Amino acid sequence: MTPDRNFITPAGLQRLRDELGFLLSRERPAVTKVVAWAASNGDRSENADYQYGKRRLRQIDGRIHFLTKRIDAAEVVDPEAPRTGRAATHAFFGATVRYCDASGAEREVSIVGLDEVDREGHFISWVSPLARALTSRGPGDTAVLDAPGGRQELEILEVRYERIPLAPFTAPPGAEVSTKTP
Repeated sequence: MTPDRNFITPAGLQRLRDELGFLLSRERPAVTKVVAWAASNGDRSENADYQYGKRRLRQIDGRIHFLTKRIDAAEVVDPEAPRTGRAATHAFFGATVRYCDASGAEREVSIVGLDEVDREGHFISWVSPLARALTSRGPGDTAVLDAPGGRQELEILEVRYERIPLAPFTAPPGAEVSTKTP
């Protein structure tokens, strides 16, 4: 696996598609309407609503471009798909891995795509140092993590493949809200 590939779970891809749909069908049209109204008020060089709106449109268009590229490059890997042999018992993309460190502290992480990382949910990128250390390891194996704080040995306790509960896309606070109405 190389970092230029966009591995993603089905839930992660759906979240990207939902965000793209929101930007195209709701956010961009709402901001465009505000910009058109602000432009009709005359001098654009001193019109804060117009200037802010145009800047916001550039941000939205940039995000739309980014999401489109990520969706087009997506290589969906379903964690729930049946696996055989070593792929069923060892950590690869989509695995949920329970491990313990040298102090005995247990942790659990799920290995997901770059667009799905969530530290609070313990979803780590497949290209992260921790995921690289865990990859290809199974229960009873020791993984060596070269971290900024030093080298750590981690004992793999369990590897599971199951649905990874990613939070769905939700519109950000303040989306589609303008201070002026056309």
